[in-house]
Amino acid sequence: MIKAEHLAAAAALVGSLAVSAPAAHAACDPGKAASELTGAEAQAVYDCIAADLHKGYATGDKRWIDAGFVRYYRDWTRASSFPAAPGFHGERFLVTWVNPTGADAYLDYAEDPVIPSGTVIAKESFAVGDDGKVHAGPLFLMQKVEAGVSPQTDDWYYMMVAPDGAPVAVEVMSACSECHQANFAHQGGLGYPVEEARIAR
Repeated sequence: MIKAEHLAAAAALVGSLAVSAPAAHAACDPGKAASELTGAEAQAVYDCIAADLHKGYATGDKRWIDAGFVRYYRDWTRASSFPAAPGFHGERFLVTWVNPTGADAYLDYAEDPVIPSGTVIAKESFAVGDDGKVHAGPLFLMQKVEAGVSPQTDDWYYMMVAPDGAPVAVEVMSACSECHQANFAHQGGLGYPVEEARIAR
């Protein structure tokens, strides 16, 4: 069960992270608030901004983040059929991709999954304001490492790239791991796409 206090805390933390100002895409504005968008309308927004979104993420030096994750995640398996806004990640719409190492295990959407080390999950994001204007959001990344490497995060590394491509330093325990473990421990810490958006293998 999702705990309301963790949901609120995660939304506040991620929503307030000091990333560069998200780029606006006036031609892609749906003209209504996020809460009013259907899945098809959210997908239309994504289709409109997708090229610019990926270009922005890929810009510049990634420093401590593997640049290949950012450059090639669109070649991975897509796990969500349309962007959904599940309430986490600052109420942003999310599109999920999983690399070949973890795609089969992830797309089972199992409880207590066995996720192999080397799995990387990428979540593109964008927001739509109450004024109906769309803004690019960060690229969120999770990497499963070898057992025992990071026991305090259940062996997940968390990373984030701003819409302009800059890597963002986050306090991964409070901003990422605590939320994932509190709300999704029964899913191995994975916040799967909402059920209606899931793509099964």
